[in-house]
Amino acid sequence: MNLFEKDKTYIASTYNRFPVAITSGKGVLLFAEDGREYIDLTSGIGVTAFGIADEEWQKAVIDQIGKVQHTSNLFYTAPCADLAELLVQKTGMKKVFFSNSGAEANECAIKAARKYAADKYGANRYTVVTMKNSFHGRTLTTLSATGQDHYHELYNPLTPGFASVDPSDAGLKELDALHGKTPVAAVMIECIQGEGGVLPLDPAFVKSLAAWCKQTDALLAVDEVQTGNGRTGKLYAYMNYGIEPDIVSTAKGLAGGLPLGATLLGVKVKDVFGFGDHGSTFGGNPVCCAAALSILRRIDDDLLANVRRKGDFLRAAFEGAKGIERVTGMGLLLGLKTTKPAPEVLSACRDHGVLCLTAKDKVRLIPALTIPDDLLTRAANVIKDVCAE
Repeated sequence: MNLFEKDKTYIASTYNRFPVAITSGKGVLLFAEDGREYIDLTSGIGVTAFGIADEEWQKAVIDQIGKVQHTSNLFYTAPCADLAELLVQKTGMKKVFFSNSGAEANECAIKAARKYAADKYGANRYTVVTMKNSFHGRTLTTLSATGQDHYHELYNPLTPGFASVDPSDAGLKELDALHGKTPVAAVMIECIQGEGGVLPLDPAFVKSLAAWCKQTDALLAVDEVQTGNGRTGKLYAYMNYGIEPDIVSTAKGLAGGLPLGATLLGVKVKDVFGFGDHGSTFGGNPVCCAAALSILRRIDDDLLANVRRKGDFLRAAFEGAKGIERVTGMGLLLGLKTTKPAPEVLSACRDHGVLCLTAKDKVRLIPALTIPDDLLTRAANVIKDVCAE
């Protein structure tokens, strides 16, 4: 059997894979089994923040593997503590819980919010409100939190205690009415709804929502799984909005290609968990944390300024271009509403050596933060040419 046949025979049929078998890569170039070269504008869906085979990342991983690859959380390791310290220093949050993925980071955020509310107000205050069109993960509980009905259809009954409202003034009124009937423990948002179509929330709405949360003592949790770690031109997307969340969840680009999730806990919830209240066998794994340190230490003001500059370049290149109706997003997380169906654009781009993604009806671009200008220009020209044909 060839690779495609073996995959189909032995791997659960949950992925509609593209017909490309990746064997290696360097930076934002990926090399396929058939010898083709691709410019990667997907970064593993926002994971390989510094590209493939980044030398500093490799060294950090290899050095740590040579020391100890895993200990469990019954013992202390320096990479875990150092990474938590760095996250706290860069955000102003107070404590960190490490897990393996974005879904688990969001599970922890939900658990922290419910425990805070129960400890302070009693067991009846547990509802978590999210936004319609949101996406928060694929575990049963984070699917229940996700504000898109089509993700729910196969998995009823869902975890109870969730509601979704529109990210609008009408949604705020709905939230207020809901709080009067079923007290709200927390509101969870994505500042940019990535899987929902790369749609930034309105800044005025986000500020009004943050004010409502302060007034009612409902925790404000921000899901930074896709938008975090430099993706939008700030370390975390909420920093573009001038708000101070109580909880922040992140993953994807944090460890540059290894599985690591983090839930950052603010003042209100920094001590909400006690011994045995939560846990993770692999969370805080020293190799993953060493990888994340090599990434996070390099996300500085110069890199973030370059992310903003590259995002502005792409927006200028695509806005008004033939076959491109609209550009959404921020920094290096952009969505293109194209005249042609998005899957058709993706297929044609692959034929011309550029890999993109979709998000709802849009073409989604999530390149490595360090993509060189010449390759970014080449890729943008391919996309424009495909859309104009």
